[in-house]
Amino acid sequence: MTIKEIKNIFIDYFKEKNHQVIKSASLIPENDPSVLFTTAGMHPLVPYLLGEKHPAGKRLVNVQKCLRTADIDEVGDESHLTFFEMLGNWSLGDYFKNEAIEMSYDLLVNHLHINPQRLVVTVFAGDDAVPSDNETYEIWKKIGLTDDKIFFCDREHNWWGPVGLTGPCGPDTEIFYDTLKSKCSDQCGPTCNCGKYIEIWNNVFMEYNKLADGTYALLKQKNVDTGMGVERILLAVNDCHSVYNTEAFKSIIEKIEALANKKYGGTYDRAFRIVADHIKAATFILGDERAITPSNTDQGYILRRLIRRACRYLMQLEITQEAIGDIALIIINQYGEYYPELINQKDFIIDELIKEARAFNKTLSRGLKEFNKIIENNKNIETLTGDIAFRLYDTYGFPLEMTIELCKEKNIKVDIEGFHARFKQHQELSRVGAEKKFRGGLADNSEETTKLHTATHLLHATLRKVLGNTVYQRGSNINSERLRFDFSFDRKLTPEEIAEVETLVNRAIEQKLDVIVEEKSLTEAKQDESLIGLFAERYGEVVKIYRIGDFSAEICGGPHVKNTSELGKFKIIKEESSSAGVRRIKAILE
Repeated sequence: MTIKEIKNIFIDYFKEKNHQVIKSASLIPENDPSVLFTTAGMHPLVPYLLGEKHPAGKRLVNVQKCLRTADIDEVGDESHLTFFEMLGNWSLGDYFKNEAIEMSYDLLVNHLHINPQRLVVTVFAGDDAVPSDNETYEIWKKIGLTDDKIFFCDREHNWWGPVGLTGPCGPDTEIFYDTLKSKCSDQCGPTCNCGKYIEIWNNVFMEYNKLADGTYALLKQKNVDTGMGVERILLAVNDCHSVYNTEAFKSIIEKIEALANKKYGGTYDRAFRIVADHIKAATFILGDERAITPSNTDQGYILRRLIRRACRYLMQLEITQEAIGDIALIIINQYGEYYPELINQKDFIIDELIKEARAFNKTLSRGLKEFNKIIENNKNIETLTGDIAFRLYDTYGFPLEMTIELCKEKNIKVDIEGFHARFKQHQELSRVGAEKKFRGGLADNSEETTKLHTATHLLHATLRKVLGNTVYQRGSNINSERLRFDFSFDRKLTPEEIAEVETLVNRAIEQKLDVIVEEKSLTEAKQDESLIGLFAERYGEVVKIYRIGDFSAEICGGPHVKNTSELGKFKIIKEESSSAGVRRIKAILE
């Protein structure tokens, strides 16, 4: 079964169940600093899961492009990916556990034709705060799963949320595909990482609200949020032993084989996989509508890390690093039908990849000089410390194998255990940093965040008034303390222009303008010349329009205040360059 067939079966199935199809959102979350990238189909829907009315209704379905980086160093095994597509269906206060589970099972077994004997599931076991999810257990039993196919697991494995410190959350039930590998031990089960069981679908049941005191109350609006990775279900449907042996990577792997003059399926498998995955992820980040480029911060840092890690393994495969553009072209051609932004950004994607690959070559040269200096300054060195080996890896991109080879030429040992200890410490710090990204943000629906979201609309409209109608939003990032707004403009703002922007925004606040929301079809919205909606295509066939008096009219998902008088005083604290042709403003409400 092909990717196209799987997507069509999934979408058509839920359309028949009265779900409305919504489009994939950007890989870069809008107005939300809670994560660097869109990590799941639910992420763009957080306001609606928190109670906002979705223009398309209570039942939704889509295919969402996603990117996860917490386990970037695990990529290279048989199932982990950085970029992937996620199939998802949602109930916003409509159906709940029984219908969701029945539909999941029906689709897998009767429409995707997966052998039900290869399916096992996990259920929340309960703890001191929340009882065991026996309702879900009984539903699986009613469907026909036997007790040896149902595993009760703890909060770490079968609980979702809340996104912030408080808010909607609940148990989930995960569906796994049994690869038929032998069990690694008597305790082997779905939570084991040995590869026998691969998670293919997750049903999250948001039925609780976590309160500030740490207790849980039942929600009035109970939601269902599901996610199924396209690449993993492709593996299960076609009974492949790895996601890299599926159609999702076939043409990419073949291109790498041709460039390397090596065959996939042996010594170099891990290098093949990392190159294929990382270049695909980098291609999608560069091709996104938000114009991210390699840098040393936030999304740009992740992009740079992906490209440089791909380059390291291109070296291992003996492929010239500038061939990175040839591999990206395969990816663009493969996915351009679904994501036309890749075709539109083709030249930009390839140019940026090659430019970063060249920069990395210079970094490696500097690293080689640094290595030689270390050896020169320590002439009697017998063992290179783990700290130095890790610094060469982290700062200059030296893979451990390269450091070992260079040391071997000089009869120097490398403290490999020390390197791995520092590497593990680095991973833990990265994970902690990623977890902190989940705190706050638009997802917390706080009063401060809502105010700043409304202020962003005033800022956008004001910039167009002061600087001209060529100004458009290129991205935004809001937390409870400040807003960050990126917009198209090719020069630094003058102090007078900044002062005028502040004055006009504050004047709109002082006028106590009502914030009115209305719904229109996308076709009608496009005909309304008063509207700003650069990213309108991703909102679906029916869109929400927020009008702030006669000052601003913008397509948006919300949430917003009722009147501008709630905002306080608007103050710009910084204006700077974001990237070529894009400026950035940071502002607060006092």
